[in-house]
Amino acid sequence: MKPGLQFRLHQQLTLTPQLQQAIRLLQLSQLELEAELRQIAEGNPLLEFEEESTDDSVESTEEEGFRAEAGLGAGTATSTSSEEHDAGEPPDWADGDGAGEQPMDFSSLGSSSGSGNRDDDFEPQNAAAETMQEHLLWQLNLSGFAPRDRAIATVIIDALNPDGYVTETPEALLAALPADLHATAEDVEAVRRRVQDFDPVGVASRDLRDCLRVQLEQFDEGTDHRELALRIVDAELELLARNDIGRLARKLRASEDDVAAAAALIRSLDPRPGAALDTTPVEYVAPDVYTFKEGARWRVSLNPECQPRLGLNQHYCNLIAKARGEDASWMRGQLQEARWLIKSLESRAETLLKVTEAIVRRQSAFLDYGPEAMHPLVLREVAEEVGMHESTISRVTTRKYIHTPRGTFELKHFFSSGVSTEDGGSASSTAIQAMLRKLVDAEDPRKPLSDQALAEELHRKGIQVARRTVAKYREAMRIPSSSERQRAG
Repeated sequence: MKPGLQFRLHQQLTLTPQLQQAIRLLQLSQLELEAELRQIAEGNPLLEFEEESTDDSVESTEEEGFRAEAGLGAGTATSTSSEEHDAGEPPDWADGDGAGEQPMDFSSLGSSSGSGNRDDDFEPQNAAAETMQEHLLWQLNLSGFAPRDRAIATVIIDALNPDGYVTETPEALLAALPADLHATAEDVEAVRRRVQDFDPVGVASRDLRDCLRVQLEQFDEGTDHRELALRIVDAELELLARNDIGRLARKLRASEDDVAAAAALIRSLDPRPGAALDTTPVEYVAPDVYTFKEGARWRVSLNPECQPRLGLNQHYCNLIAKARGEDASWMRGQLQEARWLIKSLESRAETLLKVTEAIVRRQSAFLDYGPEAMHPLVLREVAEEVGMHESTISRVTTRKYIHTPRGTFELKHFFSSGVSTEDGGSASSTAIQAMLRKLVDAEDPRKPLSDQALAEELHRKGIQVARRTVAKYREAMRIPSSSERQRAG
């Protein structure tokens, strides 16, 4: 053994903090990105968000044409051609003290927005929607209940779930009442039945059978098929759920026509009376990208409203030259981090646009003709086309949405596996599901197609797919089996 020197060459990929930050920003959704940037900006005085411009502007004829093609309303981001898109050169960052640096405007990446006449100075003053409990309490105040019954009814109303049902046990309702009322379970039940007659009828019911019975009792006694409907609700609700009209008719000793009419009366009732007063706000998806057709070509643009308008605070940039010692060193470090962040955001926008353009080129048939024309597409194909890694494509397409004339979709919607066809090609699983849906919609309700029959229909169209694959797609689309569809028909 003796000492010696050896040389060894090897490659190693090191993720710098800046690269890690760029990767993290790439996989964030629009809402997550905004929250992340605001948190970073709070700790870095060199960063600031640009305020929305309120200056009036006149949109060009070309921009109006783009908007008309995209089907966008006034105030929505205008689109430009992916071929004409100019991502721009990195900003000409000033040396030294950072003076003269300008904030980055990401709306220049593929789109521009015209402010026009805006009323942003006024916030909408919408009245809060009335909740189910508020609606019932309002009726309670007008119903002339005795103070004791009013207290019981208030506890019952507070215990209702979003569908309007009482899920608490009688013991739990009694425990919520003041002890000096000396209420019993019979008292609570009596008040609950009175509350059931409030609007909407059927609230405060214990179960579905109770809810439907109360609503049927609201009809006049002479209403056609009312009594038969009450018999079905009381004893044969399970058979009604299976739509087994023949067996219902035999058990109730009634004609099938009368049973069918009674079933129709029951189906006209509301099984979830409280849902009509649901005040949960509707959430909408803001698309990150728009695509629309101009001539024979599909064009792509970023939604400027979803691109962060982040820039450098010029006041602090100008102070760098005057700072000394540790203050100067700290501020220069913050300036460097701010530059990296802005460049990462610019790279994120460019990558999103590039990947979306590749997807739109591959799936132009879907945009032209609908889901049945969707082509099989995997991450590797897009990665090879844009010169990126598959993991990057996966990050870009996760929780990013594109607005098309056929609707708004997550970018991952355009990726699907393929199934072989007779001519040696392949068909997208999304296209096959669309074909299955079309076949089911066109079938005879009295003789619905079985999974094997659906597979044979697809074979006639040249698509080789097994019966179990058809069953898997059918279940994924929540289409009932043929026997269930026949009973429902």
